[in-house]
Amino acid sequence: MSAQLGVAVDPRLIQDEPGLVGAWRGFRRRLSQGELGSLPVIVGLSVIWLIFYLANPRFLSAVNLTNLMLQIAAMGTISAGIVLVLLLGEIDLSAGAVSGLAASVMTILNVKMQWAPVPSILAGLGAGMAIGLFHGLWITKLRVPSFVVTLAGLLGWQGALLFALGGTGTVNLNDPLITGLTGTFFEATVAWPVAALIILTYVATVLVERWRRAAAGLPLPHMRSTVARVVVISGAVVAAVAVFTQDRGLPLAALIFAGVVVLLELLIKRTRFGRHVFAVGGNAEAARRAGIRVENIRVAIFALASTMAAAGGILAASRLLAVNQSSGSGDVLLNAIAAAVIGGTSLFGGRGSAWSAILGALVIGSISNGMDLLALSSSVKFMVTGAVLLVAASIDALSRRGRQAAGRA
Repeated sequence: MSAQLGVAVDPRLIQDEPGLVGAWRGFRRRLSQGELGSLPVIVGLSVIWLIFYLANPRFLSAVNLTNLMLQIAAMGTISAGIVLVLLLGEIDLSAGAVSGLAASVMTILNVKMQWAPVPSILAGLGAGMAIGLFHGLWITKLRVPSFVVTLAGLLGWQGALLFALGGTGTVNLNDPLITGLTGTFFEATVAWPVAALIILTYVATVLVERWRRAAAGLPLPHMRSTVARVVVISGAVVAAVAVFTQDRGLPLAALIFAGVVVLLELLIKRTRFGRHVFAVGGNAEAARRAGIRVENIRVAIFALASTMAAAGGILAASRLLAVNQSSGSGDVLLNAIAAAVIGGTSLFGGRGSAWSAILGALVIGSISNGMDLLALSSSVKFMVTGAVLLVAASIDALSRRGRQAAGRA
C-alpha cells in the first residue's frame, strides 16, 4: 500500500515473521534486494582464504599476509576512486594511465629536477586532480559519455607517460621519504596504540551516529546488530595488527590505504556532498529537479577519482622503487574496477561504499597471491578473477531487479 502511495519504506522497519521460517524468508528478501551489505563478500573472501590455506598453509602466514597488504595498497587506493565514479553510474577507464603518469611526474621532479620529496608528491597528486577536472568538465560541458572521454584519456595519458620518460624508459627512486611510504613498518610499541586509537574512534563514530539518528527522530538499528558490528570491526583490527607485528610490523602503506578509505567513507556517508552523490547516481534528473548541481558533483567526483589514481600510482612507484614505461598499464585498471564491483559497489549507480575498495582489493589480491604461491599460470589467474567478477556483477544485477520488484509491489 505504501509503495502505491509513493511512500518510501525503510527496509529496517520491515519486520520478519517469527521463527526459523521467518528468519529464512527475511534472509532471502534481504539477499534478493542487496540488503546484506558486505556479508556476501566477507563470506566469499573467507572461502578463498580457506581454499588457499588448505592448498598451501603458508598463505595465512604473517609474512605472506603482510606482503598481500603491500601488494593491494596501490591497487586498492585506485579502486577507492573508481568506487566514487561508479556511485554516479559512470566509468573511468583512464585510472591506470593516470596513476602511471602522476607517479612519473613525482619521480622526474624528485630525481631529475632535484625537488624535495613532499613538493614532488604534491605535484604528482596535483597532476592527477588536474586530469580529473579536465575529464569532468569535458563530460559535463560537451555531454560526451564518460566511457569515451576516459578511454581517450587511457590512450592519451599513456602517451604522455612515454613522452615524459623519454629515452631513459626507467627512472629509479632513492629518496627515503618516498620509498618509505611502502617501506616503513611500525613495531608493536607503536602498532598497538594505533590499533586502540582506531577502535576507540570507530566506537565513538558509531555512538555519535546513533545519537544523531535519535535526535532526528529516525529509526535506530537494533542494539545487537550495532554491538556485533563493533565487535567484528574491532576484532578485525586486532587480528590484523597481531599478524603484522609477527612479521615486520604495521605497514605505513596499510595505514595510508585504510585512511584514504575511511576519509572517503566519511565524505560520502556523513556529508551533504555525499548525499548528493548518491542522489545523482540514483536518479540524475530527480536530483537536478531537487536543486542539486549535478554537473558540479560529476566534475568533483572525477577530480577526486583521478587524485586517488595518482595516490595509487605514487604508492606503486614507492614499492617498486622506480617508474617505467609500463607503470599503470597491464591489469592495473581492470583489477581496480573489478575490486570496486566485487567489493559491492553497484554498476548502476547510487549504491556502494568506500569499504568496497578494501574488500574487493583483498579478494583480487588474495586470488593473485594464492595462485602465485601454488605456481599456477597467469591464464588460470585471469580466468578465475574474471569468473569472480562475473558472479559479483550478476549478483548486483539480480539485487537491482529484486529492489525494483519490491518497489512495484
